[in-house]
Amino acid sequence: MEIIKELPEIFEEFAEQRQKSFLAVKEYKDRGIPVVGAYCTYFPKEIAMAMGAATVGLCSMSEETIPEAEKDLPKNLCPLIKASYGFGKSDKCPFFYFSDVVVGETTCDGKKKMYEYMAEFKEVFLMELPNSQREEGLKLWTKEILRFKEYLEEKFGVEITEEKVRAAVREENEVRKALKEFYGLMRHEPTPMDSKELFSVLYGSTFKMDRVAAAKEIREVTARIEKEYAEGKRRDKKPRILITGCPIGGATEKLIRAVEDNGGVVVAFENCTGAKAIDRLVEEEAENIYDALAERYLAIGCSVMTPNKNRPELLGRLIDEFKVDGVIEMVLQACHTYSVETGKIRRFVNEEKGLPFISIETDYSQADVGQLNTRVAAFIEML
Repeated sequence: MEIIKELPEIFEEFAEQRQKSFLAVKEYKDRGIPVVGAYCTYFPKEIAMAMGAATVGLCSMSEETIPEAEKDLPKNLCPLIKASYGFGKSDKCPFFYFSDVVVGETTCDGKKKMYEYMAEFKEVFLMELPNSQREEGLKLWTKEILRFKEYLEEKFGVEITEEKVRAAVREENEVRKALKEFYGLMRHEPTPMDSKELFSVLYGSTFKMDRVAAAKEIREVTARIEKEYAEGKRRDKKPRILITGCPIGGATEKLIRAVEDNGGVVVAFENCTGAKAIDRLVEEEAENIYDALAERYLAIGCSVMTPNKNRPELLGRLIDEFKVDGVIEMVLQACHTYSVETGKIRRFVNEEKGLPFISIETDYSQADVGQLNTRVAAFIEML
């Protein structure tokens, strides 16, 4: 195996982007630039971008603050919800601390009730997310996006024009296209990079607040990797894994390590920190840009949707495009919507795509690393 020699520092830069952004967000505040924080891929960030705000993803991927959260929230709640609340309450998340407002959404019951507690110590704007992608739901979501726009205009004393919204749409679409080009590199057989390097860019890019610079940097990395691959620098051939399920990152990167340590390579992430968040673009030339925004965001195939037809549609495309050998689903403990949906996804992968499937339930602790490795090793060996 010939390791790429010139790229590790780039992957490290993306991996460290979250820490770098801690300093950047303070600089934004010092310059008087509003900061809008959010947790979910349903957050229509282009509206906040159109008023010149910096948008940031808030801390939610570590067990560090869960004990603090459990003073108010039940112990048998999803770790992502508890961590989100704990980081906010304990002021251990710089992004949360510097956010002028946190934008929440009524996805699962746990999150929407958690936002009620959070609103006691932070300004929270809660968007009512429809639980279906029907025409009625689309109309409601368009109204919610317009309500969010009006809220920002009143709170910050600005005017968010259609022209500014369209400019923000074009800017964020470029980031999505750049990321799709980047993770498209994993179509190669064998792969040009390993799972951790793939994930470091996908996850790290979410913390780059300068979106124009983000698209440029991602495309530069993609071009360099493609050049190195053409010169024969590539990884060994390994079983090709797709990871689906709950948001992955931070503590749950233990699953990525388990795949790598047991001889596999993750060629695609369907999760919110992967293709699900960037697969679709906003129609830039739409007659009504707010309808286009609503349509794009509501089409995200999250398990909170009923029915959730877009998740298997995206999974099927990724399985075919990336020549996947097996699918691993990661479900966080007490995440009921993903847990209940596991049966449908298993049948889709097994019966319609003819591939092996395994679902792993975990949390943010490292206590199950040994068991997780054993299950992943057996799955990959079967492939």
